[in-house]
Amino acid sequence: MKVTIPTAVTLFRIALIPLFVIVFYLPFPWSDLAAAAIFAFASLTDWVDGYLARVLKQESSFGAFLDPVADKLMVVVAIVLIVESHPSVYIAIPSVIIIAREISVSALREWMAELGSRAAVKVSFLGKAKTTTQLISLILMIYSEPYFDLPTFEIGLVIYYLAAFFTVVSMVLYLRAAWPVIAKNG
Repeated sequence: MKVTIPTAVTLFRIALIPLFVIVFYLPFPWSDLAAAAIFAFASLTDWVDGYLARVLKQESSFGAFLDPVADKLMVVVAIVLIVESHPSVYIAIPSVIIIAREISVSALREWMAELGSRAAVKVSFLGKAKTTTQLISLILMIYSEPYFDLPTFEIGLVIYYLAAFFTVVSMVLYLRAAWPVIAKNG
């Protein structure tokens, strides 16, 4: 298999995960900012790899598989780190909702693909809004230090709840779209 430029960008995003974790735990005053920057950079590569795949006409089935895996790995790792560093029911509940949805929708897409109906659960605008709010909220919560007088972590947490809401609504929409296939093949 030939590794295309977009796939290399996706693999690079996966390779950033251990660096992100290490920097997150460094005992230096700048580690929050550095970890947030690594996560933000990795988040941007998600857009870059898709853009390059379309522009360079290097879309591949492996890239289509790997891209959402890389996204979910990075997001779930960030969520676990945040829950561990700020243990609270207020952070745990939206985190469980987000992780459960990601696993459920990934499994649904896999099953629908096996049935030849993957198009029924393609990414929607609401799914993109969910991802955007997740990434912004996680960047703010990873950084967590007040910016001037703005409570960065708390702003991130409010956006995180919005992401959890989008997460539930988008999952309901995916299930509704898949329901005819589920009912037929269940």
